[in-house]
Amino acid sequence: MPTFPLTLAVITHNEAESIARCLDSVPFAAEKLVVDSGSDDDTVAIAQAHGARVLHQDWLGFGAQRNFASSQCSHDWILVLDADEYLSPELAAELQQRLPALMAGAAPAAYLRRSTIYMGRPMRWYRPAVGEKLARLYHRGRARWSDARVHESLRFDGAAPTLRAPFNHVNNPALPHKQLKVLRYAELKCRDWLDRRKPVRMWQAPFVYALAFLKDYVFRLAFLDGWRGFLIAQTAASYALYKRMRYYEMVNNPESVASATDLLNKHHIDR
Repeated sequence: MPTFPLTLAVITHNEAESIARCLDSVPFAAEKLVVDSGSDDDTVAIAQAHGARVLHQDWLGFGAQRNFASSQCSHDWILVLDADEYLSPELAAELQQRLPALMAGAAPAAYLRRSTIYMGRPMRWYRPAVGEKLARLYHRGRARWSDARVHESLRFDGAAPTLRAPFNHVNNPALPHKQLKVLRYAELKCRDWLDRRKPVRMWQAPFVYALAFLKDYVFRLAFLDGWRGFLIAQTAASYALYKRMRYYEMVNNPESVASATDLLNKHHIDR
């Protein structure tokens, strides 16, 4: 298969179960780069065995870690995937057809559509899990990741095309994985809020939960996916509420920031 002057960039930490599938789904990338933040499983060995160049970088936060990875790529055009994501054969074929024109043009980036596999099966109706548009293919001279600790986004000016076929996301193998991720992501988001001195508005908390659940369950059609849709909507609403409760605690009890960090590090949830 011909390759393109393109780097697949993946940031990892203990992704031994999924990294091979991710790397193998992009056979046309001239380079595969894995930036690992200290895995203590077989992530590094597996990535190297599947053709990746592996670098170590202590964890900087999602945005900064992705920008570091971009700076280490050998090619200006970069495809970013998480370790639990992989290209569908249809998207791999579409990319091979469209990459020459895209890379020769002036577009800063391209959007890919993501399809989510939840509890072992693809979601069929829930809108963020069916064809969600994400900017994951970009020219590093024309785009840069925001520096957010979590929920980072790719920033660029100008129009970007959207590819049709999806890539796949295996969303948290089990509910305990999701709950641990909620703890970690909430902690990171609250640290960003603390840095910005965001006002505390606990009076919003009950409304935030109700509106977040209603948005996902009804307006984003999660209810059509049955009980899996209910669980997704409930988890999203709980996350929205927990972030605000935790931020209230951080502001009113600053010592809790360090004690929570120690606890999360002890259980390998934060790093």
